[in-house]
Amino acid sequence: MRRDIAALDQLSRRQVGIPRAEQWTMRSRAENRAYRIMVAQPEGEPPPSGYPVIYLLDGNSVFGTMVEALRLQSRRPDKTGVSPAVIVGIGYETEASYSPDRFYDYTPLPNTELTHRSDGARLPEQGGAAAFFQFIEAELKPQIAGEFRIDPSRQTIFGHSLGGLFVLYALFTKPGAFRHYIAGSPSIHWNKEYLLEQERIFAARVQEKPVSVRLLLGFGEQEKSHVSRNAESARELAERLSSLTELGVCAVYKEFEDEGHVSVLPILISRALRFALHPEQQ
Repeated sequence: MRRDIAALDQLSRRQVGIPRAEQWTMRSRAENRAYRIMVAQPEGEPPPSGYPVIYLLDGNSVFGTMVEALRLQSRRPDKTGVSPAVIVGIGYETEASYSPDRFYDYTPLPNTELTHRSDGARLPEQGGAAAFFQFIEAELKPQIAGEFRIDPSRQTIFGHSLGGLFVLYALFTKPGAFRHYIAGSPSIHWNKEYLLEQERIFAARVQEKPVSVRLLLGFGEQEKSHVSRNAESARELAERLSSLTELGVCAVYKEFEDEGHVSVLPILISRALRFALHPEQQ
């Protein structure tokens, strides 16, 4: 009898899914690299200008977290400061939370000093950020714009760790690509000198041609003790960029109490939603 009940119980179970979400595989034209694209859209009709859109790096690990945080908070934008939006997760063809391919896609240049992991294994190939950015701009964005009603003036990119490094690279090299840039615990030390040079070029460029961009740099408080000193570098970056406020650059540095490099992600996602999707940011 108990076996029959257990069998019936198993038959009645099904996998839990994310409402109004879908995924597919895209291959980049230039390098034939495979990406798992995950998209969630709100219920109901979009506003006349279309929905804001957030492009989310490391989609395998944080797509569900961001989608559910947005679904909960966007029900009452007047209370939460979070408007409905389309979420586009960019991940990889793996069931793991992270793929080694991110080392290539998120880094502008190979790191010649950090070549091995702490366990002695050699680090994956690096230095493909330019090609990955080209994929986003020339291939992924046009497909999303063709299939979903989005507002091209309200686009955001969110990345954490190496993904945060890529967000800063994108901001400095093509600031018009997005309106909001969310760099969580960016691995500035990975390409620090290169990033500083790109920052100088960016600062000189906006002196000639003002922009309209907002950058959120988020860290867990516990990260301040890390040997990389990335939190200190990010805070100093925000201070330097504050001199460009009148030229359309808004930079905010935020530390989250008692959080570490990984635990900071859910709270950073919640803050990022308000930063990028507040109704007053329309």
